[in-house]
Amino acid sequence: MPRFLKSGKVVVILNGRYAGKKAVIVKNVDEGSKERGYGHAIVAGVERYPLKITKNMGKKRVAKRSKVKPFIKVINYNHVMPTRYGLELETLKSAVTLDSFNEPSQREEAKKAIKKLFEERYNSGKNKWFFTKLRF
Repeated sequence: MPRFLKSGKVVVILNGRYAGKKAVIVKNVDEGSKERGYGHAIVAGVERYPLKITKNMGKKRVAKRSKVKPFIKVINYNHVMPTRYGLELETLKSAVTLDSFNEPSQREEAKKAIKKLFEERYNSGKNKWFFTKLRF
């Protein structure tokens, strides 16, 4: 089984609704579990990337264009492609757990927490590549 897919690794989603989107592995399960008999990972990614900002835009417009829409998903290892990049967010691990997927309200709370973390990270200028759209 792939041992290089560890938490903090940035991956590209290959199949489904979020195909072509970047995500970071929050938790990985190499051996599988009772309900999922295959190796899988909990990922948090960017569904809608921030828009381009120029120097002559006002603060209000910059704030609006700097928004990030996140997603969380349990995904099979076969449907992700690892990249050379990593993203260290210790608070992300506490925000998203396997229990977050049980109820929609818990899922929304996890998404809100991730959105806040991602926007802070984007506005500080760290991990610039993670917040840019894949061009293909």
